[in-house]
Amino acid sequence: MRLLSDLFERNTAWADGVVESDPDFFNRLSTLQSPDYLWIGCSDSRVPANQIVGLNPGDVFVHRNVANLVVHTDLNCLSVMQYAVEALRVKHIIVCGHYGCGGVGAAMAGKELGLIDNWLRHIQDIQSIHADRLMTIEDMTARANRLCELNVIEQVSNVCRTTIVRDAWRRGQSLSVHGWIYALTDGKLKDLNMCVNSQDELQDAYATTLTQGDFSAKA
Repeated sequence: MRLLSDLFERNTAWADGVVESDPDFFNRLSTLQSPDYLWIGCSDSRVPANQIVGLNPGDVFVHRNVANLVVHTDLNCLSVMQYAVEALRVKHIIVCGHYGCGGVGAAMAGKELGLIDNWLRHIQDIQSIHADRLMTIEDMTARANRLCELNVIEQVSNVCRTTIVRDAWRRGQSLSVHGWIYALTDGKLKDLNMCVNSQDELQDAYATTLTQGDFSAKA
């Protein structure tokens, strides 16, 4: 039986290094979890939430799935959101997609892959909703990048429409929902300018963000 001893060695080296630089780190971490951020991102191994924003363990509460979807019947995602908003009282929910997303690419290709086809159907729905916009982009890589952006925008809208977030806003809780996208090619994040701070802002924010076009070509 393989015990993955190399990973345990890496863990020991990491933990020892943390203690060396901050002797009380794990004592603090074990007694309190008070992140300001909930990160809803893709399962892709190249997009580690804490690392790309330069934050430590305990600073970001994380939910990840294929193509960073927020589906209203996904009790896993909704449970994470509820705990983050109601128990941890996070101040920000960040939906972060990434260019070159395999889930988005598979949805665009329309190939039959098995069980995951049911999950990717949500992205194909987004593709259908925005078909007119997408068909004006001739380059297929650029079109896929734009669909990655549109997917994030739609998921931010889905977050804002959950009972969890609407109830928080009704209570007067300070909570902002953001849409970001990450570039694997340079490690940089882009703000899609889809930031919503109340239910009243959602419609205008959604419409404004859509009219801003392709962010993948912008600095």
